[in-house]
Amino acid sequence: MAGSASRLHLRSVMLPPVARRIPTTVRLKDCYRCRQEIRWASGGAPPWRPAAILDEWVQREARPISLRQLTFFGRTLTEYRLLSSANYVRTELPTRLAHRLRDMQTLPYVVVTNPHMSHVYELYYKAFETLRRVREIKTVDDNDRYCNIITETLQEHLTVIPKLTMGIIECQSLMKPQETNKFMNTLLRSRISRRVIAEQHLALTETFHSPWHFPDAKQPQDPSSDFVGDVFLKCNAKEVVEECSQRARTLAREAFGSACRMPEVNLQGHLNATFPYILSHLQYIVGELLRNSIEAVVERWRHLPGHPAPVDVLICEAPQHVIIRISDQGGGIPKDILPSLWSFGKGPRSHIHLENLVRVPKMAATMQELRAFPTSAGGIAPDANDWRRPVDGSLSSLTYRPPDLRLGMGLPMSRVYAEYWAGSLELHSLEGYGVDAFLTISKLGNKNEQLSTRASMDAV
Repeated sequence: MAGSASRLHLRSVMLPPVARRIPTTVRLKDCYRCRQEIRWASGGAPPWRPAAILDEWVQREARPISLRQLTFFGRTLTEYRLLSSANYVRTELPTRLAHRLRDMQTLPYVVVTNPHMSHVYELYYKAFETLRRVREIKTVDDNDRYCNIITETLQEHLTVIPKLTMGIIECQSLMKPQETNKFMNTLLRSRISRRVIAEQHLALTETFHSPWHFPDAKQPQDPSSDFVGDVFLKCNAKEVVEECSQRARTLAREAFGSACRMPEVNLQGHLNATFPYILSHLQYIVGELLRNSIEAVVERWRHLPGHPAPVDVLICEAPQHVIIRISDQGGGIPKDILPSLWSFGKGPRSHIHLENLVRVPKMAATMQELRAFPTSAGGIAPDANDWRRPVDGSLSSLTYRPPDLRLGMGLPMSRVYAEYWAGSLELHSLEGYGVDAFLTISKLGNKNEQLSTRASMDAV
């Protein structure tokens, strides 16, 4: 990067070869960018690494998988199928990480040197270096050791979403909004894909080692028999809505006080509709929509007489889709927020979101302890490398966060999750009245995960 005098402001910074070149003409409005580059880079820019190995993995194509294919490995789980699943995950995880690392390398250097973005980059590179070195898995013992590696990696990456969002908010003036949102959607969709295949394999491994799995063992009435790994074969929209509405009402009551008037949630339509889905994904999306609706109605009726208008939920089952419409009379979305509704970085309240996001990593750890990793009677937490326990994602801490902890990422994240399995999420706001949200879910489970386009080989 040595050369023109116009780049003297970065002489003290070691630039990796993949950093985007600074324009030869530095304008006055770029002075802020220059100061940020020096401040952030001096605080720990990503170190230089040879690009040949990453180039090799970027050339590989990711192999998308559908819910139906995910369940195939676990339908009649044998050692051969377990090892086939392990080797699929073994090659897919470093491939998908490599493409996202290359995406991060194409960002402006001032963005990559942001402490939060640099933290995520280093986490990704460490995981890539670890996972690409795993040899072919030939035995069950090999698989168990691999599951320990996956579990440790998943736990290290629990704070990726908050860190990414904080970095994007801090860098919002350094990138175009369209580029920012495309980057975030790409990284988050890829992150979902990696966690889905990793957690599915961990669940299959746990099933394989369960006593009731073996043919000569007495088969008990297993309450989770409708699960194949993490995929729930008979996901019922009505039950998910009821559970999420109860949770949202409880959180709202804690935030606004027990004396607040709470709206009813009315359910109608095809209440027996079932479909294969990853339950935590649906709970997160529906939970976010119901939280928004219930809190909006409660806030509006604090200044209005009478009982709050209900939140109406309609479930519609079509031949290939299930559509969930959530309608409220919470006053609609304010005009100043509407343009940035699906944006991760922009918006009039981004400074509030940034302050609140600092609290999320601590909350994630708390939910981890409460839900996924309870301590034993003696107060000793389970081994961090023991994969024979539930694997928690970032969704739990986001789902159970208090209403006053507004992060500005609930709707954008919900849309990413909805579109991941070829669904959709749309909102229609009538200012002064309310909002209609439409969630469309592919019913048959035969749609491949919607992965982002492969990264470019040329990162400079």
